[in-house]
Amino acid sequence: MTKIVKKKVEKKEEKSADKGEMIRTVGRRKRAAARVQIKPGTGEITVNGKPLAEYFPYFEWQNIVKAPLAATGKEKTFDVSIKINGGGKKGQAVSVQLGIARALVKWNEDLKKALKTQGYLTRDARIKERKKPGLKKARRAPQWSKR
Repeated sequence: MTKIVKKKVEKKEEKSADKGEMIRTVGRRKRAAARVQIKPGTGEITVNGKPLAEYFPYFEWQNIVKAPLAATGKEKTFDVSIKINGGGKKGQAVSVQLGIARALVKWNEDLKKALKTQGYLTRDARIKERKKPGLKKARRAPQWSKR
């Protein structure tokens, strides 16, 4: 005869976003997924282990990434560490932007209004449409010939 032993499982209390701890969020755009970690620091941004300017060489992409920090005036307040998978560079930049905006809101709920009005908290849901059977692409049908 076997005995069923019930163990008490202690629930871990979730820590509230303190000023000194690391905050993790995720941002997505098309096929790009960015895992963002922010912690109080000097304003250093690293992407996949590289500095921001090296990973995103164009100023347009750099400005997209820094936009939520600039909108809230927190450029020199946080160190941001980012891991990105998939997508193109522009999609990656926008996914990082969403991740940083979500992390800032998690850190301080009062920043939500400023980020929401700028559109940084809105996930762009447009993705590639799947290919359908019998068609060449998602909507492109084979060319029709009369004879």
